[in-house]
Amino acid sequence: MIRIITDSSSDITREEAERLGIELVALHVAFGEESFLDGVNITHDEFYKRLEEAEELPKTSQMNPAGFVEVFEKFIDAGDEIVGIFLSSKLSGTYQSAVIASQMIETDKIHIVDSKNASLGLAVLIREAVKLRDAGKTAVEIASEVEELVKRVKLVAVMDTLKYLKMGGRLSATSALVGGVLGITPVISVVDGAVEVLAKTRGHKKSIKFMVDYMQENIPDENHCVEFGYTRIIKNLDDFKDSCKPKFELGEEATREIGAIIGTHVGPGAFGISYIGK
Repeated sequence: MIRIITDSSSDITREEAERLGIELVALHVAFGEESFLDGVNITHDEFYKRLEEAEELPKTSQMNPAGFVEVFEKFIDAGDEIVGIFLSSKLSGTYQSAVIASQMIETDKIHIVDSKNASLGLAVLIREAVKLRDAGKTAVEIASEVEELVKRVKLVAVMDTLKYLKMGGRLSATSALVGGVLGITPVISVVDGAVEVLAKTRGHKKSIKFMVDYMQENIPDENHCVEFGYTRIIKNLDDFKDSCKPKFELGEEATREIGAIIGTHVGPGAFGISYIGK
């Protein structure tokens, strides 16, 4: 069998992973001395409640190489071949841990792909990999085709608050205060594996217009999957869907709540879309 493995920053639920026939590796999130496995022993509701009450940002961390060795060996020993697609190497050490583990096992049956993306962008690639597996592609073919799709992944999202950028030291207190007073909502993307701010708009209507304009410049390929996502407040996403869906032909859609690993940095109220561009 071909085993597709990813990490919990994809925001694919355990139930969906079972339905898709993939393996999820849980990353860690810690509030002070309390450590949790993302999506395993802390729910999204529990996470965001803690986040809103926290005085310091929780810390997130990847699985170490030894943990990956244990996961990989279980499938290799069963005679399976592995395609691992993980959180961008520029955002986490998860990909590097997986690479080190594959080298420690010394087999040619493990194929590791740097998604150069996160959350919705990673989920798009996983769903495309599942389609390739179900179409009878080999592990080598799946990894190769996913690596080509990585170059075409588009992700655009809006952050509802500057609070968590300030808490994480990525924004000064003064800038956060001024931005809050002016109603600044950053529009972000993942470009070549790293998060970039595309625009600083004022209010959701202008943010949504910017996102639709972005999609018109980067047309979705209707032959591939589309991911919608949100943190806590689904109405923000619904407003965006109402604006964008009539304007584009979209492939098979999924909507998911963004969890702890990415939610730590964007906070509640964020929403976005990821897809494969033409």
